[in-house]
Amino acid sequence: MFGDNLQYLKIGGVLLSLAIVHIFARFIYNIFFHPLAKVPGSLFARASGIPSWWHAYKGDRHIWLWQLFQIHGPKIRPEPNVVLFCDPEAYRDIYGNKSNVQRSGFYLAWRRNPKDVHTLNEVDVEKHAYRRKLLNVSFTDKSVRAASKFVFRHIDRWNELIVDNHDDWSTPVDFTKTVEKLVFDISGDLCFGKSFETKEPGDNPLKIIPHSIIGFMKFYYAIARSPFLDLVLWLKPRGLNQLFEVISPPSVKYFNKFVHDSVTERLQLQQEQRQKPEAEQRLDIFHFLCEAKDPDTGLPAYDEQALRAEASLLVIAGSDTSATSLTAAMFYLSLPSQAHRLEKLVKELRTTFQSAEDIVIGPKLTSCVYLRACIEEAMRLSPSGPSELPRLVRAGGITIMGDYYPAGIVVGTSSFSNGRNERVFGDSYVYRPERWIVDEATQVTQEDVDRARAGFHPFLTGPGNCVGRNLAIIELQAAVGRTLWRYDMRRAPGSTYGGGSPELGWGQRDPDHYRLIDAYVAVHNGPMLQFRKKRV
Repeated sequence: MFGDNLQYLKIGGVLLSLAIVHIFARFIYNIFFHPLAKVPGSLFARASGIPSWWHAYKGDRHIWLWQLFQIHGPKIRPEPNVVLFCDPEAYRDIYGNKSNVQRSGFYLAWRRNPKDVHTLNEVDVEKHAYRRKLLNVSFTDKSVRAASKFVFRHIDRWNELIVDNHDDWSTPVDFTKTVEKLVFDISGDLCFGKSFETKEPGDNPLKIIPHSIIGFMKFYYAIARSPFLDLVLWLKPRGLNQLFEVISPPSVKYFNKFVHDSVTERLQLQQEQRQKPEAEQRLDIFHFLCEAKDPDTGLPAYDEQALRAEASLLVIAGSDTSATSLTAAMFYLSLPSQAHRLEKLVKELRTTFQSAEDIVIGPKLTSCVYLRACIEEAMRLSPSGPSELPRLVRAGGITIMGDYYPAGIVVGTSSFSNGRNERVFGDSYVYRPERWIVDEATQVTQEDVDRARAGFHPFLTGPGNCVGRNLAIIELQAAVGRTLWRYDMRRAPGSTYGGGSPELGWGQRDPDHYRLIDAYVAVHNGPMLQFRKKRV
């Protein structure tokens, strides 16, 4: 018996020794012999993916990447097989239409099962292009205009609720919390054919869903950033998917069930609607998805499984971009130091439109260049996806900023760092909407605007650009425009909630900068705002 135990100990010792040797050899290879060996970065990050995963788990990976760029310059190596850039030229090289890249394995980690495939997590270039072509059919000018009616109705009701019937300043409200409910109700109306009324007062079991979406993103983000991602992807179809379903937090399970049940109900409604003329049908985004035809075959573009997958994507994407951009815009505009800019925006809105209801798609809204600039400046400083969108170099390699990178390398740029690139924006840490408008009075030239736009891609460019960008912009313009036309706004006296704090460290100390938590999408809190009916 003792001899057997001793034998097992010897075998265990040998295996442990081999594992240590393998890890050490891998570290040595990554630091000295890897194709990215000469790319700068912290020593531990160049040797192992653990630091990157740890910062993803903590939610500050975008800050960590920004710190690396400040230390090492516009090219960094945050993981052994990853090189990231902070330069407009690199952005074009990586995300352009002809770039020799595809989505990396990061996106495969988000699939719950082999059938859970949608436009975002499809990594095959040809299959992704096909899915995007089908999705484009559902996001035409006609569908955006039809969808905008649902958006406006929700914003108007939301406006009624945020002043809580006070003639003077309302009770301070955590703007993130109320905006999450607004955009979720809008997404529900557009994707599932009904409003979930989470913004309404009173109990509602669906009010937990925005929180569940955040839980879903945090859970899978840590998996997708794992230093053992290749092993995770190999194990997923071999039982790991089922294990994830079992160990998922309750919020993740609740969200998955919610999407499944909501799509089932909406499909039933669509079947009933087909008996009616189009004028009597509900023309939301799900309607256009259901009725979309493959332009090549003329057959229905989506089967039921594909509809379920795309609906899940649209709920998350539709809620996230709008919520982050809207709260960030109001965060900066409500700062005491930005009072003159808030006044300028309010004046533009109230002199251009006779009523809040007039703020609709059309020439007048297009003429409100300062409104658009205020929103874009918030999107620059507070991107809805703070870290990079990783791309895997395909066979044949790629040249980025004059340097060649072979197949198998993962490349990208960080949105958070791009928006703070001083070589592009100059005073990149200042909220200054005027940078987007050519004006002799502010000494902003066309060259300045062109340079800024070259480094600004809130909806991505190339084959992976956001299909719902036009609808998102309309939603943001209407929410900011109608709210500030109707109401005066101020920061709750003395509140810095939602901003940085000294104890958070380098890159997050400033209370006048909106703080983001990186969960692939941006998670945030605050600001604490008060509203009152405008003084005529």
